[in-house]
Amino acid sequence: MTDAAHRPTSRGRIVKREAILDAALKVFAQDGYPAASIDRIVAVAGVSKPTVYNHFADKEALFRTVMCDAARHSAEKIIASLDTLSDDGAELANQLTKVAYLILECQLSDEGWVLQRLLYAEAVHMPDLYDTVLSLGSGPVVDALAGRLARLANRGHLDIDDPESAANQFMTLVAGNLPALSALGTRPIHPIDLDAAVTAGVRTFLRAFAARRRPRGPARTRPALATAHSSPQPPPAD
Repeated sequence: MTDAAHRPTSRGRIVKREAILDAALKVFAQDGYPAASIDRIVAVAGVSKPTVYNHFADKEALFRTVMCDAARHSAEKIIASLDTLSDDGAELANQLTKVAYLILECQLSDEGWVLQRLLYAEAVHMPDLYDTVLSLGSGPVVDALAGRLARLANRGHLDIDDPESAANQFMTLVAGNLPALSALGTRPIHPIDLDAAVTAGVRTFLRAFAARRRPRGPARTRPALATAHSSPQPPPAD
């Protein structure tokens, strides 16, 4: 059998898998993992129950895949937003502010909040999944941001010894108290609160990591050294 004969089946399988994952994310978000049922996921996805089990062994396997896929997707979007942060250091505060808004746009999206709520809710029961999701989501984001900050530091625009720590601090600072204000995405965030968090976060970050320019003091002159060709100075007269 040729590859062409396999393509329709493979493509159809991929489409069904994506439909199942999309439906599962919606159902898990609405009902929570414990109360979510395969029957409801089947109904939302528009597939048969055997089709679901052809792709996933059970509800837990489906949940784990949903969470990991959502983490990867969120990380990819945030990392793409870091391309706006140039290495030239021009208008650095404005550049960091723009990056902060783009990061928060992803984190505070419906999918971002769903991922966080489900992750925290099941952390006790699935601690390994918690670690895996962080390694797939925030881990690559911190690494990418740390790389950008390190390049700015190498060019003298920031004063950073530990780029990874600085990246973590930046993301924490610009988020501020928004998770608490929104009750993990269950309440709308007022634009004024968003602006205040970003402005304060960027300002605090730059206070900590802006390049320190040492003031120039008077130039120090080295005293002249006697050489083999120099004439000795006579002693002062009494």
